[in-house]
Amino acid sequence: MIDVTHQINAVRRHVGSRVFKAGEAHVVSLSQTYDSTVEDVWDACTNPERIPRWFLPVSGDLRLGGKYQLEGNAGGTVERCDPPKGFTATWEFDGNVSWIELRLTPAAEGGTRFELDHIAPDDDEKWAQFGPGAVGIGWDMALIGLTLHLSSGAPVDPQEAMAWFGSEEGRRFVTLSSEGWYAASVADGEDEGVARARADRTTAAYTDTGEGES
Repeated sequence: MIDVTHQINAVRRHVGSRVFKAGEAHVVSLSQTYDSTVEDVWDACTNPERIPRWFLPVSGDLRLGGKYQLEGNAGGTVERCDPPKGFTATWEFDGNVSWIELRLTPAAEGGTRFELDHIAPDDDEKWAQFGPGAVGIGWDMALIGLTLHLSSGAPVDPQEAMAWFGSEEGRRFVTLSSEGWYAASVADGEDEGVARARADRTTAAYTDTGEGES
């Protein structure tokens, strides 16, 4: 489906914190550069007809103040929209509320730099158990779809993708993604033992059950 090592190395992962919505929050950040225009990447990320070609079917009103729902996953409200530069939206899943922020900028080397922040409240229970990989791995998986779609223009077959993630190569991708988030967590100052335990639990949750949260 994709070159695992190349895709893992193409994504930059960072863990940090910031004051958001009047409270301290964890920030999980991913970035990748695509050989596409800012306008094309923006369309892929916001056009309800294109989003299912690489991510999930989406319904709702994808504009400022509108509500959206991803099939079988999160929903929320679009809180900021600045086309084609980025947007902010709530990410409401399993009774928890976090936020996503997308930024698109022209890359110095050409193409478009895609940057995504997933912002979770400091008291998020899943963070305490799983750390940044709980959402980080899910976004790493989503970026495979975006990478394939932008490189070919073709839609990604959901059944093929699901089968691949259950394969040996797919599990290797998840494990390497989890290790990347472990390293990012330690670089942010987390205790290595705590970070390792969280990463191991997250890897097991994704590879043993095939489930996880984007």
